[in-house]
Amino acid sequence: MRVLLTGATGQVGTCFQDLAKANYPQITLLATDRSQLDITDAAAVEHLVGQFQPDIIVNAAAYTAVDRAESDPEGAWSVNVQAVENLALAAQRHQAFLVHISTDYVFNGESNKPWVEEHPCDPQSVYGSTKLAGEKAALAYGQSVILRTSWVFSEYGNNFLKTMLRLGKERPGLSIIDDQRGCPTYAGDIAEAVMQIIFTDSRPVGVYHYSGSGEVSWFGFAKAILQKACAVGLLEKMPELTPIPTTQFPTPAKRPKYSVMSTDKIARAGIKPADWLPRVELVLQKLKTSLP
Repeated sequence: MRVLLTGATGQVGTCFQDLAKANYPQITLLATDRSQLDITDAAAVEHLVGQFQPDIIVNAAAYTAVDRAESDPEGAWSVNVQAVENLALAAQRHQAFLVHISTDYVFNGESNKPWVEEHPCDPQSVYGSTKLAGEKAALAYGQSVILRTSWVFSEYGNNFLKTMLRLGKERPGLSIIDDQRGCPTYAGDIAEAVMQIIFTDSRPVGVYHYSGSGEVSWFGFAKAILQKACAVGLLEKMPELTPIPTTQFPTPAKRPKYSVMSTDKIARAGIKPADWLPRVELVLQKLKTSLP
């Protein structure tokens, strides 16, 4: 099986490469980042797809700088919409199956029960709006699946877990938002879900939600990270944590208040989400092992 991966240096892209190398010898993987393939360039995408002839295209690339997108809508649109359209058209021409990663930000966050795939989308930010438009571009090609996920963390790149670990070492106390709730998701589990999708005989198409099992606030997530970090020896002392409302931490882009998504649909397809808490410890152990 020939797989073209975009966004290869991101969290999901790097975990996907690790997984392919370790467990999927039947995959011939072409992993690309922006230096190897400008996915906003339709001609470049068509040339590479025509040359490599992938069976699967996994688009793990995205403009994820949520706040910066508010002042750079053109940049966000080019990566989150135009690039997806380019990949979808190339996939259609060369009969490849397209897997596209999306986000909980397509919803307005104003709910008190888990979002299902059929809920109306109502993004409240440039990032969310461009990701929704990207979904539509991918779905216009019938042989595609959208995997919406949330609160992604891993041992790679920049993410909330690594930020909390750094700040926990630098400061005696931290103020963390406690009125936004979601489901943390390990990037390695997203990569595994993508693998399961592409190796399913009758591949699911359309929109699916995939996130870690168990909802929590950012405050609760931070507390779990820092407690585990102390337990594994990455942190000498637990900083004092103070829960605060979103109003005390204004940002250019509005964050969803409630990001919990139902994973019942993907579970019926045989793909079960993993509990995020053990994954926090897994990531911390990997970070500890990689220390000089």
